Amino acid sequence: MTKQYQLTGLGNAIVDVIAKADDAFLAAHAITKGAMNLIDLERARLLYDAIGPATEVSGGSAGNTMAGFASFGGKGAYLGKVADDQLGRIFAHDMQAGGVHFATPPLKDGPETARCMIVVTPDAQRSMNTYLGACVEFGEADVDEALIADSAIIYLEGYLFDKDTAKKAYRKATRAAHAAGNKVSLTLSDSFCVERHRADFLDLIANETDVLFANEAEILALYQTTNFNDAIASIRGRCDIAVVTRSEKGSVIVTEKETFEIGIQPVDKVVDTTGAGDQYAAGFLFGLASGYDYAQCGALGALAAAEVISHVGPRPEVSLATLAQQKLGLKVAA
Repeated sequence: MTKQYQLTGLGNAIVDVIAKADDAFLAAHAITKGAMNLIDLERARLLYDAIGPATEVSGGSAGNTMAGFASFGGKGAYLGKVADDQLGRIFAHDMQAGGVHFATPPLKDGPETARCMIVVTPDAQRSMNTYLGACVEFGEADVDEALIADSAIIYLEGYLFDKDTAKKAYRKATRAAHAAGNKVSLTLSDSFCVERHRADFLDLIANETDVLFANEAEILALYQTTNFNDAIASIRGRCDIAVVTRSEKGSVIVTEKETFEIGIQPVDKVVDTTGAGDQYAAGFLFGLASGYDYAQCGALGALAAAEVISHVGPRPEVSLATLAQQKLGLKVAA
């Protein structure tokens, strides 16, 4: 039976504040380079004042993925929590304007809408400082089981495991998805997130996850090894498909019996790596939902990642459907 939605993402609804700075700025403000650092509202305001000129765009890992998925022409939905404030209204508008269904009721009383202060250094590394705010109020009551059942694939952030309320929502969503015969995909999100939740993630991958996304640092952290081949051997067969991105080395798709190595889509200049993994997942999942083979899914992921690292911001600035036809010869529904 055809589902109303090809993909539904669940994640932390966050507005990104992106600015360029040097390593000295990171040191002066005790920011861990290349990682996601959780901060409180006071520090969020302090960094906002210190960061200088910035670009403000709706973000959040799964939100970015859903925006990319829609850019390919995919039909998707998103579940996440914002406050009933200016940033929350901006986030909702951006999702809906991008073609993604978003109807989670906003938080009326409580924390402000989440925001992530992203510092991009000259080497294109992004260091994220996240005030979670309203997004951690996302709970079981916000999981629309009918929508989940009507979604061929759901996609969840590992970051959801940082708060118990969101963790319970995650479990409810996976149960609803599998009860309806749908697939569950998970991104590990961040190597520090893996360190915080390794036992939970190992259990999820073995018992609840059909498609896993990780970058090289995350998969190494998951299996506590420095050897990439050992990590790949460890993940093989733990879920139906494991997809591991390796920056300029491309990506590796692992099933129980097969391995596919996918090259990068070249770009003239890497400007900002924010959202690269999110957009890779968008391309791969669009391909999977559309019935493409794994190599084509990987190529679509590489294409989306290449587009987003060529400019500032975590979401595509041009039609990914058009790029897929121009660069890969794949005619997708725009």
